[in-house]
Amino acid sequence: MALLRPFCGVRPAPSFAAQVASLPYDVLSSKEAAAQAKDNPYSFFHVGKAEIDLPPGTNLYSDAVYAKAKENLQKFIRDKVLLQDDHPCLYIYRQIMQGRAQYGLVGTFSVNEYAQNKIKKHELTRQDKEDDRTRYTTTLMANTGPVFLTYRDQAAINQFVEQFTQQNAPVYDFTKEDQIQHTFWVVDQPQDLDFFVKSFAQIPALYIADGHHRNAAALRAQEYLKGKGASSLGYDGQQEYDYYLAVAFPASHLKILDYNRVIFSLGKLSKTDFMAQIQAKFKVTPATTAQPPHATYFGMYLDHQWYQLQALPGTYDATDPVASLDVSILQNNLLGPILGITNPRTDKNIDFVGGIRGTAELVKRVDSGEAVVAFALYPTSITQLLAVADAELIMPPKSTWFEPKLRSGLIIHRLDQ
Repeated sequence: MALLRPFCGVRPAPSFAAQVASLPYDVLSSKEAAAQAKDNPYSFFHVGKAEIDLPPGTNLYSDAVYAKAKENLQKFIRDKVLLQDDHPCLYIYRQIMQGRAQYGLVGTFSVNEYAQNKIKKHELTRQDKEDDRTRYTTTLMANTGPVFLTYRDQAAINQFVEQFTQQNAPVYDFTKEDQIQHTFWVVDQPQDLDFFVKSFAQIPALYIADGHHRNAAALRAQEYLKGKGASSLGYDGQQEYDYYLAVAFPASHLKILDYNRVIFSLGKLSKTDFMAQIQAKFKVTPATTAQPPHATYFGMYLDHQWYQLQALPGTYDATDPVASLDVSILQNNLLGPILGITNPRTDKNIDFVGGIRGTAELVKRVDSGEAVVAFALYPTSITQLLAVADAELIMPPKSTWFEPKLRSGLIIHRLDQ
């Protein structure tokens, strides 16, 4: 089952919604966030990336950053930029990007079910990023950025959401500068809440699409707050910190973009030797397009020329949910054995470029001399992601890039209620 709980959301007054909504904290650099928040005192970057309001060069993990985030959030609430619903609700969040719509249900989900792996993972987390999100959550006593969940489609839920959004007016409907439309409905009638809670209870498992560090931080925040205040609160397992903020989308609505690679050095290999070694595992042909036509094909940009790489038979295990991923095929047959990149999580010779930036970004970085070679990958499918998570396995780093990104600031879950 999937335990879903309505909550009293903190969200923008309608006149502020478009100004408040910002990209997630980990999508942009501090400099990019500062530029987007310039001349916008209501941007949620003032909370999610509070270092933009501190002197340049401030350590991102300093006490001052967390304190400033809390101060700015409290100011938004005090100034009635953000208002809290006075009774528990659920919310429907629709995003439209390039004509494609995805509808997610916003609610709070069980930290304990995450701990029990009923909310399934496909990525490892980093200790430093977990530490940061845990401290951020316990300082602000709030979930300010939702975890992005998915589940296998349930026809009854899809039909109900479609009907509800056609028959009820949204509280927000705006389009940001990137031309992504954001529409938000409040679900507050008891019979509707009851439908969603009971329907989600029939879902066998939820899956983390994006937000593994926020999910891990929710568990650590629960442990910390439970130990700190259980006795005084009369702990019963139903505190706000026993649940965390997430948006759950049916899998069929989601789109994963390619997550590409750039390499800074070939090491001791000449370009001629590099090309020769590749051909032991891939069929290499000059190409006029960057995009791989389908899985097990790769685009490679080297010396102002695109090549198509096709993985040769026998170079990967098609029955293994992880080894059959294109990111694994490239890693196991080229990046590791030829370039010596054995740990792409930490190796400084590799960088990752989300597909939203396009293959033009790969060309730019190689032609500028910053990188020597770039690889364009075919996107991981949502079916592959679910299969890896069901097998309780872990994908290689930077395997998926979801678009559109959920906006932060449209809904907040307070833990101090």
